[in-house]
Amino acid sequence: MVSVNNLSVEFSAKSLFDNISYVINDRDKIALVGKNGAGKSTMLKIIAGLQRPTSGSVAIPEGVTVGYLPQHMITTDETTVVQEVRKAFSHLDAMQRRLDAMNAELAERTDYESESYHKLIDDMTSLADSIAIAGSDNCEAEMEKTLLGLGFVRADFNRPTGEFSGGWRMRIELAKLLLQRPDVLLLDEPTNHLDIESIQWLENFLISKAKAVVLVSHDRAFIDNVTNRTIEISLGKIYDYAVNYSKYVELRRERLEQQMRAYANQQKQIADTEAFIERFRYKATKAVQVQSRMKQLAKIERIEVDEVDTSHLNLRFPPAPRSGDFPVIADDLGKAYGSHQVFDHATFTIRRGEKVAFVGKNGEGKSTLVKCIMGEIPYTGTLKIGHNVSIGYFAQNQASLLDGELTVFDTIDRVAVGDIRTKIRDLLGAFMFGGEASDKKVKVLSGGERTRLAMIRLLLQPVNLLILDEPTNHLDMATKDILKQAIKDFNGTVIVVSHDREFLDGLVEKVYEFGGGRVTECLGGIYDFLERKRIASLHELELSEPLRPSTAAMPKTAASKVPVKDPIPAARPKPSYAEQRERDKAIKRARKKVEDAETEIARLEGVVKAIEEQLAAGDATDTEIYTRHAAATKDLENAMSIWELASLDLEEMQKKQ
Repeated sequence: MVSVNNLSVEFSAKSLFDNISYVINDRDKIALVGKNGAGKSTMLKIIAGLQRPTSGSVAIPEGVTVGYLPQHMITTDETTVVQEVRKAFSHLDAMQRRLDAMNAELAERTDYESESYHKLIDDMTSLADSIAIAGSDNCEAEMEKTLLGLGFVRADFNRPTGEFSGGWRMRIELAKLLLQRPDVLLLDEPTNHLDIESIQWLENFLISKAKAVVLVSHDRAFIDNVTNRTIEISLGKIYDYAVNYSKYVELRRERLEQQMRAYANQQKQIADTEAFIERFRYKATKAVQVQSRMKQLAKIERIEVDEVDTSHLNLRFPPAPRSGDFPVIADDLGKAYGSHQVFDHATFTIRRGEKVAFVGKNGEGKSTLVKCIMGEIPYTGTLKIGHNVSIGYFAQNQASLLDGELTVFDTIDRVAVGDIRTKIRDLLGAFMFGGEASDKKVKVLSGGERTRLAMIRLLLQPVNLLILDEPTNHLDMATKDILKQAIKDFNGTVIVVSHDREFLDGLVEKVYEFGGGRVTECLGGIYDFLERKRIASLHELELSEPLRPSTAAMPKTAASKVPVKDPIPAARPKPSYAEQRERDKAIKRARKKVEDAETEIARLEGVVKAIEEQLAAGDATDTEIYTRHAAATKDLENAMSIWELASLDLEEMQKKQ
């Protein structure tokens, strides 16, 4: 269906692709893999027609449509979610307008027997059939199903797109793309901004409804489930396998091993033949044999071993300064926003040198607890950071916070201090930013390269407590393995927030599960934890509801009597579009009140905390500080009451949806 012919791309005299060719067939589900910077995103842009190759071509037959979802994009803020997504059906709207115009023309004409009149009827019939085949009557239903599948709720449909974060805007663009049903779908890291339920929905969509797909993703489970063909880009060449990623890894290793064995055998044969020729070259009695061996040597078809990309990340965390025996001690720790208790009564101790994982459903408090440890938000209970603990924090959005206009070298030079400034080039080289790569601007780097650059900033000063929030996003498979080994070799304490079971396996020795307002300590590795939970993966953990405390505490005989699911409520009559729109507007206003109240609560908590710190330090000489503390505390209580009332109103409205 799509043919890539003799494609070559060069950047600054460096070859990215060297005369490569392959064909994308109908119903192919292709995983495009390779190291960060190998050219995966560039390949998608060339197929999409957004970038021209140095030489070669991409042949797309007439009538074949191509849809492309980039890794980063700029979106407009002038429409609502529904209005933006409805643009996917603009071609159907044009067809409908044309049909309406034909109907209007037909109503005015009276030349019923003319040839043009009959042609107009035939054209109208054909156009109406085309609209019916395209399923225009189901557009609204398909649009709603797709948006809900990607994690939106109906209350979001009429919200302006400008109210959403970049990750949610990417979901809007993905919804538009999927609804267009192109013949070839090009997706660059589509799972980066999706939760697990949305990822599973997308998997099912691509498997059951999509035609040809070319996919770039760091999520091994996702590409294994979706794809049936793997194309590796390495050192300007491609290696094409008609299998999914996991099988490709095995086949490639086997092929390279076979090549190496055959190459070694042939080299021995050549060496033996050359030695015979050299030994008997000048002996007349062996002239016939020497001539025969020389002809034999000339006819040998030399075996070539595929060139393997041996460049790799040299990642090693600096030795950790010794901390106290217990870097983190929590006792009856809790955090609430108004009446919403994120978690409570959390009691645990992390010992020096331990590597632990925070797991659980999004929104259950993993990042909140990290913020408590970082001292960014107030909390209840006791949280002690041990003696001489120095924290290094890698946030989930760390890479996106880099200044795109700076070069790689300048990004590090601006934060480096002391002797390390004389070794910046060496440090960048260890992270595969050697030579000209250090002069690249950050804005042209791939997602994985930005993540590596953000990781360098973490290494600039020795720490003994690493907190890593989804550190593997955007990293290729090989780099994830290198990062995992570097963390294993690190002699300090590590907290990893991740949903990647393969990454956590063999890395952590203790798991803290967040759910149901509790933080539960589970000794052992990730598979020990999963076995106890009797689930196949962390993804299933995210999908399952946390046990209610009362049920979890019951004996098995009693707990078995508790209904697993709540009774299904009777279906309510579906409201009209106008009624639904008014409800959505009311919910939007109610949600805004809740958000404003939460913002005010956070501000007042900061004020109270600052006054209390001043009192604890004994720096307060003004007696009015007690008055200010009482007033701030009262304001905080009032703000919490407002938040509680607004939350109840919002909850009631959502129940009526």
